[in-house]
Amino acid sequence: MIVTTTSTIDNYEITEYLGVVAGEAVMGINMFRDMGAGLRNMFGGRSAGYEEEMQRARQVVLDEMQQRAEALGANAVVGASLGYETFEGMIMTVASGTAVRVRRR
Repeated sequence: MIVTTTSTIDNYEITEYLGVVAGEAVMGINMFRDMGAGLRNMFGGRSAGYEEEMQRARQVVLDEMQQRAEALGANAVVGASLGYETFEGMIMTVASGTAVRVRRR
């Protein structure tokens, strides 16, 4: 399945718009990663624990969005976007886009 942040796909024609699809995930960060991130906030540096969790969350929501698009009969998602929010040791991640059918020109 093609997933793109753009509204068109080079060399493809959108033949049908099937609707908005999304994938959502709220994932916990363990206490030790949270404490390490707090220290890095004070002293500077990157938080590998948070970065790994965000990467995992991104893959989960993209996979879920694609599954929902496939269930509608789509073979692509255009206008895809990702959003992140953190709260109380949790990362909320959302992917959304428009499920479409495309064909090669």
